[in-house]
Amino acid sequence: MSTASPPAQTAVPLPTDSTMLVDVDGLTRSFGTVHAVRDLSFAIPDGAVVGFIGANGAGKTTTMRIMATLDEPTDGAVRIAGHDVVERPAEVRRLVGWMPDSLGVYADMTVFEYLDFFARAYGFSPAQRRDRVDDVLHFADLGPLADRQMAKLSKGMSQRLCFGRMLIPDPRLMILDEPAAGLDPKARLEFKNLVRILAGRGKTLFISSHILTELGEMCDRLVFIDRGRLVFQGRADELKHDTAAGRVDTCVEVVVAGDAGALREWVETHAGWRWLDARPQGGRLACPAADDAGLAAALRQLVAGGIDVIEFRREQRRLEEAFVDMVKQLG
Repeated sequence: MSTASPPAQTAVPLPTDSTMLVDVDGLTRSFGTVHAVRDLSFAIPDGAVVGFIGANGAGKTTTMRIMATLDEPTDGAVRIAGHDVVERPAEVRRLVGWMPDSLGVYADMTVFEYLDFFARAYGFSPAQRRDRVDDVLHFADLGPLADRQMAKLSKGMSQRLCFGRMLIPDPRLMILDEPAAGLDPKARLEFKNLVRILAGRGKTLFISSHILTELGEMCDRLVFIDRGRLVFQGRADELKHDTAAGRVDTCVEVVVAGDAGALREWVETHAGWRWLDARPQGGRLACPAADDAGLAAALRQLVAGGIDVIEFRREQRRLEEAFVDMVKQLG
């Protein structure tokens, strides 16, 4: 897809004194007595792909809607490229693309007409509008659907159209709320490829999802929240390699000769060890080791305990496990 720019009057300069494109500072949003977001603070570097993780009701969509200027905070502030989302929403909207978790259907409107409508709304001239819509149709693989009515699109096609609409203004920051929800494996793979392409072009993406494994594959940074509060923000590899939050154990896969029951019984009776899940002829364990020397000592401990170990290897920690552990620590 080419990168045709929006009309000149929509250009918004980025700050030159910071590498952070987004600054969420003490964000709070209450609905009566319900606190959807509580004193939430995090930052998103320019050009990063950031995964936004939390259970249903954790405050993800509320936070993203405020970032997209679709809601206002009860307290705190959100600044995008230095622009406050409440005080300067017009400037923010010129920088932001928003992909909600569902697409509103316009009766009797085709895919092309829908994208063209939004290009008009963003102020493109007729020539610019046609070029921009063509670019989006090509990039999001919507060309074959250009003349199809929106009401006749499948879930996957609708998600692609919603994604395409987000791309119309060529935004600097893309905010995507559950973009892969309901997609089949092929469509999810195609979506991941599009994310990689956009990241390669220097775009900043902020993506919420319940499919944590896929977020780990796409994102270089993660933000975890629970009940509207920050649990973790940092690099994805900090969690995969157990270096976040002062963690001192390591995930390993152990394969044994014979019955794995003896391994599980041994783990459950030794402090510092935890059984994570079963594997053929063994299991995934959390062992008290923070480095190579600790791993070597852990293996010696297993063997000395009479466990017939035939394979022992370090594994990356699952994001689901990291999230659950951090929520437990938060209480």
